[in-house]
Amino acid sequence: MNIGIIGYGKMGKAIEKIAIQRNHQVTVIIDFENKESVVNQLKNNVDVAIEFTTPDSAKNNIFDCASASIPIVSGTTGWDIDEHLIRQICQDNNSSVFYASNFNIGVNIFMEINEKLANLLSDFDSYDARISETHHIHKIDKPSGTAISLAKGIFENNSKYVNFELKPVTDKRNLEIESFREGEIIGDHKIIWENEIDKITLEHNAKDRSGFAIGAVLAAEFIINKKSDYYTMRDLLKLQNNGK
Repeated sequence: MNIGIIGYGKMGKAIEKIAIQRNHQVTVIIDFENKESVVNQLKNNVDVAIEFTTPDSAKNNIFDCASASIPIVSGTTGWDIDEHLIRQICQDNNSSVFYASNFNIGVNIFMEINEKLANLLSDFDSYDARISETHHIHKIDKPSGTAISLAKGIFENNSKYVNFELKPVTDKRNLEIESFREGEIIGDHKIIWENEIDKITLEHNAKDRSGFAIGAVLAAEFIINKKSDYYTMRDLLKLQNNGK
């Protein structure tokens, strides 16, 4: 298939490499110097777009592509996605949007285990939870999109928490997230449940950026032949309770 890449930083270049390895063509590359008229550059030239840009640009890129019937995959974090509105735009324009805060296959399995653990501990109020995440010094958003997704997975499955908050926490009903920005760390996430008796720790460490790129290209392959709708890694990995 013909792929358009929006955002040609480290992720964009990694996606290009993986796409070519999987026998796809990268026919359009959009970056800072040609970021105007994104839709005009993509229309009739690509089968799908893959977008990794900035929080300020992502919303327009997604809405514009969906409105122009261009399937788009986005992994930009640091902004609030309106799933209901995107579903409606997709249905109105016969297009598809695939969004994930993290495309790494292992991370998404990790998220599923996180939700199951939160549910299992929902009847044991003595356990307190917290999240720790570490990324490279170039990452803008804090906490990471993955940490936010993990937090949501906890408070949607355990009534002890209703929201998340960066450390220090001012409301005990909020889940604590501690964020670090160090060196060139790709992405480490840790979830801790602890009481006076014991401690349970779940941890995922990303070794290479290619894991995210592979997931993004798999997502692009996935939505090409799907009905007009909004999709996530739950759909790609065929996880339960995905609402489809």
